[in-house]
Amino acid sequence: MTLSRKFYNLYLMLVIRLKRVGRKNDPSFRLVVTDKRRAAKAGRSVELLGSYNSRQKISSFKEDRIKYWLSVGAKPSATAHNLFVSKNIISGSKINVSAKSKKKEVAAPMPAEGDVGAPTSAKPSVGVEEKAAA
Repeated sequence: MTLSRKFYNLYLMLVIRLKRVGRKNDPSFRLVVTDKRRAAKAGRSVELLGSYNSRQKISSFKEDRIKYWLSVGAKPSATAHNLFVSKNIISGSKINVSAKSKKKEVAAPMPAEGDVGAPTSAKPSVGVEEKAAA
């Protein structure tokens, strides 16, 4: 094991993630081990673990190296975790990676008709002032 790998094992938070390569409108990805603080696109990676073509669903992974980095403590990203589960490299359930809604839908519970504060059929008179026609 080289000195640089020992350094990465001891001092950095490592993550296994996909790095996008390929040309415009034709994405393909490399599976890399990198420091969590580095940029996903242009950051320097520790090791190349394989490749994945999302359009053709072709993938090639170095399973022994992936298992090594997981045993050392590298955390896979959610998408990398799902790829490992689908390829039976690790066992477990997939993680939901779909985009989450930024709006919070808060539905206020409606009080029952007999409860205090329940809406009545009469016009509300609290805080509403009606002007009389002169």
